Formats: sequence, structure tokens, C-alpha cells
Amino acid sequence: MFYRASLQAAAALASLSLLAGCGLLSDSGSEENQKITVGTTSSPSTLDPAAAWDGSWELMRNIYQTLMSFPTGSTSPEPDAADTCTFTDATSMAYRCTLKKNLKFSNGEKLDAQAVKYSIDRVVDIHFKGGPAGLLGSLDRIETKGDDTVIFHLNKSDATFPFILATPAMSLVAPGDYPKDKIRDDGKVTGSGPYLLNSYETGVSAELTKNPDYKGFANRKNNAVTIKYFEKSAQMVAALKDKEIDATYRGLTAEEVVGLEDKKEGNDGLQIVETTGADIRFLVFNPKDPAASKPAVRKAIAHVVDRDALVAKVYRGTAEPLYSMIPKGISGHTTSFFDTFGDPNVKKAKELLTEAGITEPVKMTFWYTTDRYGSSTQPEFEELERQLEDSGLFDITLESAPWKTFQEGFTQGQYPVFGRGWFPDFPDPDNFIAPFVGEESVTGTPYRNKEITQKLIPATRQESDRGAVSRQFERAQQILVEDVRLLPLWQGKLYVASAEDIGGGERALDPQTVMQMWELYRKASW
Repeated sequence: MFYRASLQAAAALASLSLLAGCGLLSDSGSEENQKITVGTTSSPSTLDPAAAWDGSWELMRNIYQTLMSFPTGSTSPEPDAADTCTFTDATSMAYRCTLKKNLKFSNGEKLDAQAVKYSIDRVVDIHFKGGPAGLLGSLDRIETKGDDTVIFHLNKSDATFPFILATPAMSLVAPGDYPKDKIRDDGKVTGSGPYLLNSYETGVSAELTKNPDYKGFANRKNNAVTIKYFEKSAQMVAALKDKEIDATYRGLTAEEVVGLEDKKEGNDGLQIVETTGADIRFLVFNPKDPAASKPAVRKAIAHVVDRDALVAKVYRGTAEPLYSMIPKGISGHTTSFFDTFGDPNVKKAKELLTEAGITEPVKMTFWYTTDRYGSSTQPEFEELERQLEDSGLFDITLESAPWKTFQEGFTQGQYPVFGRGWFPDFPDPDNFIAPFVGEESVTGTPYRNKEITQKLIPATRQESDRGAVSRQFERAQQILVEDVRLLPLWQGKLYVASAEDIGGGERALDPQTVMQMWELYRKASW
């Protein structure tokens, strides 16, 4: 997914400071009438799921319900509004869901099979530009049987379909309040999720209260949540220190994380929790560029780039080196780039270039976006430039542009080499391979490889047991290593900073790295 992001190993949450003693204290996870205030720099762009393929998912997970979802600690989708869901055939082309009984939306409308069909059909029918309709490329039609059964007929095998149904883009909406042919834009929400959206001010705040009619997996440990949106992370950290908010999610810079960990003056009474994220960064090589099109040049760069130095200098340990397009924490992850290229080796890089008849420094232009992936992007590319030029093998020019201009440029094939980020839609290896290959690669540069697109991916999508497809994804990753059309650099870590009396931070991030607000609670004693 373009933004989000992300993921991971929601089960791999670990406390970084002050948590060791907290476990001995009693908590109030079961108490009522608790209100938690959370700050974030991730403000929604829309409240309508049919238009959301970005950070709006953060809020939607908490106020809408989906047929499937990801319970805490699970990377496999499980029923939420549904009672049961299963493929009805061996080829993963028909998916049947039976709903829980007596579900209803916050306006009193029944949440039945017809409402489910309406909600997902409108995503396709509206086909909002930049919206999530692309996730439903395998959907042919939706059939309902009675009030409680929905059957999704697919146009091709797609064992990832349950994962797609678990994304907030497939949130269920009340037909009476959501037009079938256009986006709802009145700033209100009619859902059936864990919380009701009582009030919302764009870019300022969202007020959530517990939904008394909710029937789903979420065990709500607080009574209400206020989300405050900040333009700058420094403002958010100041609000945390001043006790104006109880916790943060999404938006802390590397410097702020390190500062909070160091327990400097002003950090007393605060704690920070870390989890491995599934957002990744990588370089894309344009095969139409004279230099980037040469395998020897791409492989030489792969030999020179020092990921350890990159994450240490620029991200100060808040990211980790990535040697595969499938990140750690996702089934099928390998270290294929390290296995092939090993530690940085300028000598091997030079040998490759010499064998290809390249004896002068290779002139190349690297592009990055200035406003998509955070303030560390520029120093990241300056570090890459330094590494490559210090080898004596490359002459690098850096160029940058705002996201809109940058996106237009790479989709038109204008950039020789450029940096991209990926925040996954769902925690499955398919979502880290399939989007980047084929004629419609999200990188904007077609990546034609018949073995991946016509053999490996179709084979994995016939297998509903996602643990049984590792071999195919390992082969796909090896092909990516052999081509070096994409060069993985690092995967992020995610942090929840909070006051010491706030519990649940270690359980609050789901496999899409969306915060489950219901996990947060105020401890009874300290």
C-alpha cells in the first residue's frame, strides 16, 4: 500500500525502557469509564472506506468493522463481523462468509448480507482515484443467500482474499447513509466497530466512545479515546511530556525515539515500546536508463551499499537492514541479498564493472521524494551518495521532488534510480512481491518476469494454507536478487511512547501496524 503502513510481526513486540518492573503491578484493563488521549501525526484524508488506501486506515480500524480482522498477536485473518468464513473450493475461487447474528449499525440499520454486498460493491463502483478498488482485482461478483450468507466469486484463484477482506478498506457501512455512487463527505460515520465517532474535526481531533452494540473480537480496555492530530512530531512529544496526551502512535522521529530512551530531563514518567515494522525502503532501477539497465552496474551498487552504516548514521537504530523484499516477521522472509552479495565489498564491485568494460566512474542520478517518508529521507540519500562515491566507482547526483511531482516522474519513467517505500496492505508475502512485478508494477517501471507472474504467484494464490507457499516465495526472491531491479535497504521499527501509567502499548499495534485503541488502559496502581 502507498502509505501505511505496516506490519510485521505484531507478535514481536518488545519494551525498550521501564517496562520490566511494570508487569508486577496490577492493572485496570477490565475497568470501565477510562478515557485515553492519543497523539499522532497521521491525520485521515477521508472518513469513507471507499476512498481510503492510506493512513486513514488508522482511524477506520477503530470505528468500522470488517468481515475478517487481525486479532492481537495474529498475522492470519480471523472472523470479526463474520461468524465463519471459508473457501468453498480447492482452487480458492469462491469464498463464503456467514455473519454473526443480530448485528447492526450505529444508526439502527441491520448489518446483514445485503449490507455487506453493498459496502464492498460500492468500493468497486465508485473506483475512487487513489482509492482501494485495486485491492479487489480478483473479485468477479458478490452473491447473497438469505440475510446472513455472502459468497464472493473470484475471477481467478486468490488465497489472499481473506487478507483483503481484513483491511480497513473493506469496512462495512450502513447503506442508508452512504451513497452507492459517490463518497460520503459530511464528516460523519455510520459503522459497527468497537467505537462510535462522536465528533471529528479535520486535522485536529477525533472523539471516540465505546459502541454499546458492538459484537466483535475487540476486548475494549478503555471507555473512550480522544485522538489528537499534530502537524509536527515535536509538538506531539511536547504534549506527551506536558501530560496533554497519554500516548503517541505514528510520527516519532529517530532523534525523538533516542531522546525518549535516554531518559533525559523531562522524560521522567514516560516509557517507550518497540515493535518490528513491515514498512520497507528500497531503490528502483529503471531498465530504460543507459547505466541502470546494465546488470553489472546494479550488482556493483548492491556490493557497495552498507546498510548497517545507513541505519546507524541516519536512523540511529530505529530501523534495521533489509536483505529481502519480504521483511522480517512475514512468512517467506529470507536474507537472499546478503547471501549473494555479503558484506560491502568495493573490490568485488570493481571487478564486476571491469569485466563489463566499465573503467570510469559511473555517472547516475538518484531521485527521492521530499515529503512522503519523513525528514530522514534526504540524509539517507546523502549517505548513499557518500558510500557510492567513496568507492571511487560512481559519480552520483541527487535530485528530489514533492510526492505529487515525484510520483508523476517515476510513473513516466523519467528517473534512472529512485527511492520508494512500501507500507503493506496485509501481512502476507504476496503483498511484498506481486505489487512490484508485471506490467502494472507499483514502481511505475514494468518488471517483466514470466516465472514470477505466470507461475509462482498464481501457484501461491491457489494455496489457502499460507504457510505452504514459502518455497515459491523463496524462489521469487532469488529471482529478484539475480536481476537486482529492486534493492532493499531497510525495514522500519514502530514505537509507542506513553506515560508510565498507560498499559497495553505492547499489544496495541495490529499486523498492519494500525493502532488498536482498545488495547490501551490506565493502570490501577503505580
